[in-house]
Amino acid sequence: MARALQLAHRGLYSAHPNPRVGCVIVAGGELVGEGWHQRTGGPHAEVVALAQAGTRAAGATAYVTLEPCCHQGRTPPCTMALQRAGVRRVVFAAADPNPRVGGGGARQLAEAGIGCLSGVLEADARALNPGFLSRMERGRPFVRVKLAASLDGRTALASGASRWISSEAARSDSHELRARSSALLTGVGTVLADDPQLTVRRTDLGEVRGPERLVLDSQLRTPPAARLLAVPGRVRVFCTAAEPTRQRALEAAGAEVEVLPACGGRPDLSALMARLAVLECNELLVEAGPRLAGALLDAALVDEIVLYLAPHVLGADAFGMFAGRPLADMAARLTFEITDLRRVGPDCRLTFRPRSS
Repeated sequence: MARALQLAHRGLYSAHPNPRVGCVIVAGGELVGEGWHQRTGGPHAEVVALAQAGTRAAGATAYVTLEPCCHQGRTPPCTMALQRAGVRRVVFAAADPNPRVGGGGARQLAEAGIGCLSGVLEADARALNPGFLSRMERGRPFVRVKLAASLDGRTALASGASRWISSEAARSDSHELRARSSALLTGVGTVLADDPQLTVRRTDLGEVRGPERLVLDSQLRTPPAARLLAVPGRVRVFCTAAEPTRQRALEAAGAEVEVLPACGGRPDLSALMARLAVLECNELLVEAGPRLAGALLDAALVDEIVLYLAPHVLGADAFGMFAGRPLADMAARLTFEITDLRRVGPDCRLTFRPRSS
């Protein structure tokens, strides 16, 4: 199963919106086939491994990181492929929370006389697919907020200048976060201040599907000449009310404009998350200013924070990381736990997750 997880990791940047899945086939104590799911519409991990195993799959054991699918989706069900190959036993790490599977894969295999064992390295398999699991279990993507800040917790000078707080090594490292995400979200303030492209510019990551770019823009202030509209890839702009002239200009520049319900004068964040789930967004990376980052925290929609902490000080008048609601007392503070800590060039990368109540 550890080898199957290694294989699944190869789909980190290309498998979404499908889960990252790996499979190995073992016969007589020998590995006779292995595979992973590379991209949507392509063969699933089990099918790739069975093809490599050939006739040696008869009587073998299949180790899969996720419960085999039992429905006709973009590809045929893997349970039928395992049956046709004559596999005798299937060991899978995690149950598939997709309502179209949800235990049905294991039941179908058992009814066909194939032995099943689940839960082997389950935590590792779930950790590899936080977005897919979140979308299926909670109806929203896994939300990761990426920040670059100084030692005094500042993200930009009072003038708005922020290039560059983090080092080149940190910026390169952060492109891995972009590559694994289904979508990148920013606010119109960041578009106006920084004019970012929000693309993956690492060429050493193998196959990268590339995330959609999303802009929260209540009044459609995004310029049609913005750089994120000048490079290939889908861009969606979410507003609170259609303004025909601005909408036509953005659509002519290549954007897709959608109207969401308003909440506090900006697109409702819960409605946005529900919409992104419909769009099959698994992992959402947020690269935005303190207002949007703070609003996501206030709405309890942040699942992970990745902070690149740079060894310099910007001063008291610089912008902070989160412009959320004020707290009346210490009991109301939000608490996190550090899940990872490492050095990236001259900077320090810290990963936080909300602490369970």
